[in-house]
Amino acid sequence: MQKKTSPLGQWAEQQALLFLQSQQYQCLQQNYHSRFGEIDLIVKRDTELLFVEVKARSAGSYASACEVVSLTKQGKIIQTAQLFLQKYPEYNDYDCRFDVICFDFAQQIAKTVQLDFSNLQYDQQWIQNAFTLD
Repeated sequence: MQKKTSPLGQWAEQQALLFLQSQQYQCLQQNYHSRFGEIDLIVKRDTELLFVEVKARSAGSYASACEVVSLTKQGKIIQTAQLFLQKYPEYNDYDCRFDVICFDFAQQIAKTVQLDFSNLQYDQQWIQNAFTLD
């Protein structure tokens, strides 16, 4: 069963994709699912392949957006990435990387309310090589 993404999560994934496209990355998959879990974005540029987890948190959350990608979540992303590479062997020679793009909002916001979150104050952080296979 696939988890339904909140309006805030959908906004964050779209913003992350637009940001990566501005860095010349091409989207291969969005919300790629396997039996292990989901990868928010899979993008490529030249021979570089990124598996990207996107997180958004508002003020008052117990941790910042980048601190909530647990070891369990990392393992699920890695397993899903391995299945992606089995399904699409044309990417086996690419340099693969696991990145996290985080959005931390300065104020408490309701994730379920449909807002233009762009009008709110937030910090965006792109953590390249956020985690590895080991």
